[in-house]
Amino acid sequence: MTSRGPTDHAPDRALHRSRLAIASARALLGPVVMALALGQASPALAADAPAPLIYSCVDAAGKRLTSDRPIAECNAREQRVLNADGSVKRVLPPTLTADERADAEARERDAMAERAARQDAIRRDRNLMLRFPDEAAHRKARESALDDVRKSLRLSEARVAALQAERKPLMDEAEFYAGTSMPRKLRGQIDANDASLEAQRALVQNQQLEVVRINRLYDAELERVKKLWSGAQPGSMGVIAKPAAALTAASTPRGASAAGVKPASAAASR
Repeated sequence: MTSRGPTDHAPDRALHRSRLAIASARALLGPVVMALALGQASPALAADAPAPLIYSCVDAAGKRLTSDRPIAECNAREQRVLNADGSVKRVLPPTLTADERADAEARERDAMAERAARQDAIRRDRNLMLRFPDEAAHRKARESALDDVRKSLRLSEARVAALQAERKPLMDEAEFYAGTSMPRKLRGQIDANDASLEAQRALVQNQQLEVVRINRLYDAELERVKKLWSGAQPGSMGVIAKPAAALTAASTPRGASAAGVKPASAAASR
């Protein structure tokens, strides 16, 4: 009998190991997974697979198009996404152009600004009702806001009167130099008086305008808060207009003191 060497048994051992590996795989993976591996999915698993969707639209020529994916020819048109039974799953809006997107974003910004303004009006109306529970409280606040401006106005008017009094002797002295050259010192005093008078008169005018602005502000407030006292809902009367400031850098001449008027916006700020 011929003896077999170690290499003669190698094929048998390899075959045995392969059979053991297949048996182990069947035991571990189970029949369902093995069936999938062999390309034979069970009916239950097939039923769980997502149903295909149908995209449908009408193109520019009026022709109905269908596809299993979004239709490029209908990017600018509405596309319906249908289930397998023909029911509508969702509707895809048209793809916007750059200009259309810009317009849509502008409309959204306008809508956001409008919502913010409405919320601001509600907040301001509620603050009005808290600050002014009755007309007497509103009248007291008006007088307090006007008080500082009226004091400044009286000071400015007194300063104008003083400058006019200072001007009289200067002009009397200038009469002696009629037809001749006026001394430089006298000319400088008259010019300085003229500049101060111009500045003070402009300041008086601005202070008078500030009094008008404050009264208009409180008149508008009173009209609004009366409606709130009568039961109107906060924010239901639209946005509260902000009054324009009476003083501006352009209207205040050089030499006029901005401290001459305390802005009523601080006293009557909303």
